[in-house]
Amino acid sequence: MTIVRTLLLLSVLATGPAWAETLSLPTGDPTASLERPNRGITMSAVQSRYGDPVTRHAAVGQPPITRWDYARFAVYCENDHVLHTVIVR
Repeated sequence: MTIVRTLLLLSVLATGPAWAETLSLPTGDPTASLERPNRGITMSAVQSRYGDPVTRHAAVGQPPITRWDYARFAVYCENDHVLHTVIVR
């Protein structure tokens, strides 16, 4: 029994205290103030609100996914509705 206690004591002492460093990162989204199209609106609403895109990419895949590139963001649409907006940095 003393061998088990000794091994247990050695395993606890061998681990030692755990030290960690705290990394602080700024919170909040710096792009939150950038106005961009919301999910679900139509492509015609995007065009009327933000104007003509700089580049229009042809639809790809099934269902068809279309990408419109603007100066500050890219808009991905399925059929005629916005799926996602990506910020261009």
